[in-house]
Amino acid sequence: MKVLITGASGFVGSAIVQEVQQAGHEVLAASRSGKAPEGMQGIKLDVTQEGETLKTIQEVQPEAIIHLVGIIRETRDQKFQKVHVQGTENVLKAAQQVGARYLHMSALGASKGHKSKYFDTKGQAEALVKASGLTYTIFQPSLIFGPGDDFFGNVLKDLVSAAPVVPVIGKGDFPFRPIWIGDVAAAFTQALRNPRTENQTFQLVGPKEYTFQELLDLELHALQRRKPLFHVPLLLMDLAVPMMQILPNPPITRDQYLMLKEGNTGDPAPATRILNLSMDHLEHWLPRILKA
Repeated sequence: MKVLITGASGFVGSAIVQEVQQAGHEVLAASRSGKAPEGMQGIKLDVTQEGETLKTIQEVQPEAIIHLVGIIRETRDQKFQKVHVQGTENVLKAAQQVGARYLHMSALGASKGHKSKYFDTKGQAEALVKASGLTYTIFQPSLIFGPGDDFFGNVLKDLVSAAPVVPVIGKGDFPFRPIWIGDVAAAFTQALRNPRTENQTFQLVGPKEYTFQELLDLELHALQRRKPLFHVPLLLMDLAVPMMQILPNPPITRDQYLMLKEGNTGDPAPATRILNLSMDHLEHWLPRILKA
């Protein structure tokens, strides 16, 4: 099967590209930069540009499209509405033209009308997919971990390393179910030929639930450091986060703060019943992630 993968040069995209190719498919690796792993066809594609997207996908005629493009925070040029909603709409139009099987990367917690613009625009994109008339599969992953990931490899690492004490937001009891990048890549790859995944939405979560404080403790243990935890009251954070937004690069955005307080957890059973996932544990990978 000829499979076009958008966002192919990113952390998740690179893993899915490799998994899909190993499964015997012909991979077209599309990204804004046009870079692709050695031996693969790289395609320069900005999905926020409708004409470019329609033309490019019409030219290569993929049998399936895996759409992964997304951002976790806005910049001057990259906005949630433009990337998540407009970009998805453009790819769907192109997929309709070529009659492609469509696999979509959403997010656990996606919901139209959510206070978080990230979750709201992810929810809008899901609605577009479901109304497209295409044969689709939507995946909603929680935090994704693996060598090269940004959250465990950078964000949490910096948080527990920067100061003599480790700040914890509120009680630190927000729940999370991180999932291994290998399981995410396997889910997308298997869905290409598994009819039981057609026109379905799956939560992609790991085998174990952690509180935010437990994630901090795991990070400290993996780094072989011992530091006291300092709990910052939610009321104080509610006041401080808006003030941080005047900084050129705030340590946490309003959107990220809203999502953090909500937590990010779900039920792994539906996906594991249909897809052959290994459900690898965070503790197994964290030392390697922090050395990457």
